[in-house]
Amino acid sequence: MVTSRENNIVVEPTTTSILQDETTSRKFGQEVKREKRRVLGVINQNVVGARGVVNKRGNLSKSRVEEPLSHQEDAKKLKPSSVPSANDFGDCIFIDDEEEEAALDHPMPMSLGKPYTEADPMEEVEMEDVTVEEPILDIDLSDAKNSLAAVEYVQDLYSFYRTMERCSCVPADYMMQQMDLNEKMRAILIDWLIEVHDKFDLMKETLFLTVNLIDRFLSKKAVMRKKLQLVGLVALLLACKYEEVSVPVVEDLVLISDKAYTRNDVLDMEKTMLSTLQFNVSLPTQYPFLKRFLKAAQADKKCEMLASFLIELALVEYEMLRFQPSLLAATAVYTAQCTVDGYRQWSSTCEFHSHYSEDQLMECCRKMVSLHQRAATGKLTGVYRKYNTSKFGYIAKCEAAHFLLSA
Repeated sequence: MVTSRENNIVVEPTTTSILQDETTSRKFGQEVKREKRRVLGVINQNVVGARGVVNKRGNLSKSRVEEPLSHQEDAKKLKPSSVPSANDFGDCIFIDDEEEEAALDHPMPMSLGKPYTEADPMEEVEMEDVTVEEPILDIDLSDAKNSLAAVEYVQDLYSFYRTMERCSCVPADYMMQQMDLNEKMRAILIDWLIEVHDKFDLMKETLFLTVNLIDRFLSKKAVMRKKLQLVGLVALLLACKYEEVSVPVVEDLVLISDKAYTRNDVLDMEKTMLSTLQFNVSLPTQYPFLKRFLKAAQADKKCEMLASFLIELALVEYEMLRFQPSLLAATAVYTAQCTVDGYRQWSSTCEFHSHYSEDQLMECCRKMVSLHQRAATGKLTGVYRKYNTSKFGYIAKCEAAHFLLSA
């Protein structure tokens, strides 16, 4: 609007002039925006060539200089245009509202794949150790058609044996209550009975039951020294009546004692022993466990004879009474395996059927190896002489597993 003070004439602008002014200002604004876009484009090109592409969200992408050539070509194919942005850890490019609106007019290209990231050569990938568990073998599968093997009940039988073996154990210090006996006398008696057992060619079960009856009886009743051999003979007689088909007669027992006792002495001691033990003769010994564990170990004849040799050495030694029968049997099998093969081994099948791990056997194993080392020395060499014959393959000459002593 134009106002003239002289003539008091007011001239109002026409509509055409107003439109021309608006058009002129709009063209000027567009030219300014184009100039800004051109400048920003130049800046973006400089940034791309020097540092990398800056995206709109404010994060700097992987530099094209650092990327492999193949990935640069893929990026060119997948991203025909890039949207400039800012925030490069200090070097920032800010866009005002008008530029942001202009940028929104061009939609951002969608990413067609995961962004490429180079693997750090110094980064180590930790792989978990893959351990393959050893399968537990079915050791009764081969006896499935053998009715005498009692495959259907064998697991229950040995579970019952493990429960009842506690009753067959005796206190490890029971010899303290014997006023006229000591550990050495017991060892002499059992060493002699092993030779008698071998001369009579009796079953192995008979020998282990004989020793068990002697220890259980001596742990409950005091015996004079001159009656100790009689206790051993009567225990052998009872074991024969329980295990053998053909039982030695009393006169034979009197004869092997060099007639130190009479028939009546044997019968009287038999009554005394049975009443003291309350006629409880049927208790598990080391032998049934030994047979079962040898089967679990799939032992050959040599390993079987060596295990029998080791466990009979343990029968003579008084200090071995503190180990349960099943533990002694498992240790004999383990020690025999290690001695024959020359290295430590205890399979998962043996551990499953014996219920003992290798660590649980080591204390008893060291004792057994020590007995093996000195089996041929000293006065009590009955077990060594027995197994140093062709009948047992001269297994007593086998060298002891010395490496188990330091295990």
